Amino acid sequence: MAKYLGIDIGSNQVRAVLLRTSYRRVAIEAMTELDRTAAPTLDEVVRMAAAPLVSAGEAVAVNLEGDRTFIRRVEIPATAQKQLEEVLPYELEAELPFELSEAVFDHATLRRASDEEPLAVFAVVARTDDVRARIALIKDSIAEEPERIAPGGLSLASLSGIIPELGAPGPIAIFDLEDGRSELVILDRGEPVFARTLSRGTAGLPNSAPLLAREFRQSLAAWRMNGAAPEVAYLVGAGASTPGAEQFFAGELGVPVAALPPARLDETTAEHLAALPRFAKAASLALSLTARPRGYNLRRGVLAYERGYGFLREKIPLLGALGAVVVVSFFFGAFAELRALAQERTTLEAALSTVTKDIFGQATSDAQRARELLDKTAVAADEDPLPHADAFDAMVQLAQAVPESMTHDIEELDVQRGHVSIHGIVPTIPDAQQIAASLKNVRCFQDVKITRTTQEVGTDRQKYAMEFEIKCPAEGKEKAAAAASGSASPSASPGGKP
Repeated sequence: MAKYLGIDIGSNQVRAVLLRTSYRRVAIEAMTELDRTAAPTLDEVVRMAAAPLVSAGEAVAVNLEGDRTFIRRVEIPATAQKQLEEVLPYELEAELPFELSEAVFDHATLRRASDEEPLAVFAVVARTDDVRARIALIKDSIAEEPERIAPGGLSLASLSGIIPELGAPGPIAIFDLEDGRSELVILDRGEPVFARTLSRGTAGLPNSAPLLAREFRQSLAAWRMNGAAPEVAYLVGAGASTPGAEQFFAGELGVPVAALPPARLDETTAEHLAALPRFAKAASLALSLTARPRGYNLRRGVLAYERGYGFLREKIPLLGALGAVVVVSFFFGAFAELRALAQERTTLEAALSTVTKDIFGQATSDAQRARELLDKTAVAADEDPLPHADAFDAMVQLAQAVPESMTHDIEELDVQRGHVSIHGIVPTIPDAQQIAASLKNVRCFQDVKITRTTQEVGTDRQKYAMEFEIKCPAEGKEKAAAAASGSASPSASPGGKP
């Protein structure tokens, strides 16, 4: 939750509005109004009106009178759009009655119908001394520097954040009626595109009504040089509640005039909602401090706002509490993780003890000890997991068993899981028996036998089918004995040769 204070220093009154915001919620918490004659100096009036509403470190916005600002609309060639920051100061300085080095300004580019059109720039300029004096006034009155200095009535654009009707496609006019002066602001989709401060206000009504209407008429005529007539005009300020004001201005200006539409606010009293048109400028100043401000800010350049350490000092208790929560959460999370790892270690050690008891006959929960038992078992194993001979070995031994003078053909040789099946063709059955007898002498060939003989069709040659097992029963024992004695024995080939 954040709070924002807007201070409207008018010609005859000082108004202050305190807003409270949270996620997509805005509420008016307090409103105050004092006549400038309530105290001998303006500092004291501002202090009396705003000091009770502000807390240390909260954001503050204040207005600068429109007659102390210069509003200029300049056109920049489309080709110079990328150099706008460099070109604009020269364009403005040519239209000002003083040096730009003595001033601060803010600007915005206006919408264009196409990219080929010149770039229209709306700029607001004020003397540096005037802005600095307004900053000093607020700082001396409430001991807080304002973050934003809004020129004239341009801050009224921020009302579109709580009054959607002001953000509609325009142009839409706002008449700010005060006792000593009035202001006209034209909005287009919630953005200010024209503004003028009038030297005449509601003082002297009803006799001064024709003069006031004439000034508004002239100002609207100046706007008509840049755009169409306003679709509607809304009244705000002290004069908004003057009986018959809407009908009078509508008849004099030829523009539909209406009261300010209801604001979309949460947790706001009916009294504050009813008073919002009178406090419109102060409320808009507070709204300009939110995340998406509208309008212009004269705290630029050498006067740019820099939040001091006072804000942090005010937030130290909250930051300390948040830091403590983070630290406690870290240690709690670390403790929970360590405890989970300890429980997992206990479970794994119990499982290791059970497995070593079943396999080695000796229970142990130590990983190093289990590795030693596993290594000893691997050395003492009777069977080598790798095959002693493969199909290539069987083929070599068969080739050696066939005499060079014998014509021998192989139709099929199949080796699966140590079982060998050979289908061959020899001149005579005794030749097949000779081959079988030769293979029986191979140490790793067991149960060599001829299972079937037949005569080859169309010839005198004989077909035979032979089967045997590949198994070297003595090799594992020899390896174990050699490992136990610390010496390496030569590996045996399928033929039993070293």
